[in-house]
Amino acid sequence: MSSMIPVKEFAERRRKLMERMAPESIAIIPAAPERVRNRDVLHPFRQDSDFHYLTGFDEPEAVLALIPGREHGESVLFCKERNPEKELWDGFIVGPEGAIERFGLDDAFPISDIDDILPGMIEGRSRVYYPLGKDDSFDSRVMDWVKTIRSKVRTGAHPPGEFVALEYMLHDLRLYKSANEIKVMAKAGAISAEAHCRAMKRARQGGFEYNLEAELIHTFMENGARSTAYPSIVGAGVNGCILHYIENTAPLKDGDLVLIDAGCELECYASDITRTFPVSGKFSPEQRALYEVVLAAQYEAIDAVRPGNHWNHAHEAALKVLTQGLIDLGLLSGSLEDAIANEAYKPFFMHRTGHWLGMDVHDVGDYKVGDAWRELEPGMVLTVEPGLYIAPDNEDVDEKWRGIGIRIEDDVVVTKEGCRVLTDGVPKTIAEIEALMAD
Repeated sequence: MSSMIPVKEFAERRRKLMERMAPESIAIIPAAPERVRNRDVLHPFRQDSDFHYLTGFDEPEAVLALIPGREHGESVLFCKERNPEKELWDGFIVGPEGAIERFGLDDAFPISDIDDILPGMIEGRSRVYYPLGKDDSFDSRVMDWVKTIRSKVRTGAHPPGEFVALEYMLHDLRLYKSANEIKVMAKAGAISAEAHCRAMKRARQGGFEYNLEAELIHTFMENGARSTAYPSIVGAGVNGCILHYIENTAPLKDGDLVLIDAGCELECYASDITRTFPVSGKFSPEQRALYEVVLAAQYEAIDAVRPGNHWNHAHEAALKVLTQGLIDLGLLSGSLEDAIANEAYKPFFMHRTGHWLGMDVHDVGDYKVGDAWRELEPGMVLTVEPGLYIAPDNEDVDEKWRGIGIRIEDDVVVTKEGCRVLTDGVPKTIAEIEALMAD
């Protein structure tokens, strides 16, 4: 499947990063390592997000060096060489020549030669940017390269004098999504929306949470998304009150709600949707009352996602609606202002209303600039996910409310005029959900 993001966009990303780098510097970015699952079986490989963002290259055992002003090319890749015997077992290897041709890199060398070549590229550079502390073994390799240069100072070698974490500059670039990135994320959202719809239709008494999880994964795969963006949460009944529940083994019982928090990953971009619906296809009066509060909170929060507003506006909007709803239903007492000031809502709503979304499901980017919440700008993508969770052992509320967990989540991109929901292909009003499940 060809990429929806053209090679020239990856080159433009590298250019933008190098523009932000100090003069006479070098950036070194490693690919993700392969991870052992058990014995001689590896986990499916997933490229490091920063490395993929800058290259589109999805093989392990690779290192990217960005060297502004280098005469023979500024973007240099070290990668595995072609090996027909190895490729017979493990599949096609791009190789250095293929990397230049297919991925628009300026220069490429075998990864086996990196210890001989890269120190010479670092030598004479005053500053080294790389992901400090992310991988101890790679930290050691960088230090070894620097030691090699330091061992030659008497012959006139100039080791770098400063090491800087790369993430700040790179992650600020990643926060603003291009039109192509938004197209990929919209497609991922559409695939995930279809999966949620199919899971709703599949739900029935006598089934299990994993039956619905299977429907999600089937739909992802069928549409070309080979991976989930994170372990799928399928929580029936009281399991919906566990925020990161992933066992997905419990039976589906008539009268229970099911909370599904799941999204596919497409071309290394995540989607993230949560819907809550009744196994029976009909909400009970208590489920309906709480659900309407959460839905109203989500609508208010989405309305607050627009340029000029800051990151926390959506959370503040949702929090007011949720807290007032709890007061109106008798689950909290007192005034809205006191309940928010005293955080009386915390037993029922204990998380934030959203997070950045992109190549990582909890994507990179600062939420504050200095001491102030970050202002929203076009191209930023975030989730909006208010919820209410009435713990099954909460003796401070009437028993009829206990064990109900509800969350509604969509992916939203900030536009010039306001925002656009990327995941509106799955119903979320009570009437729409009940109609879909009755179909």
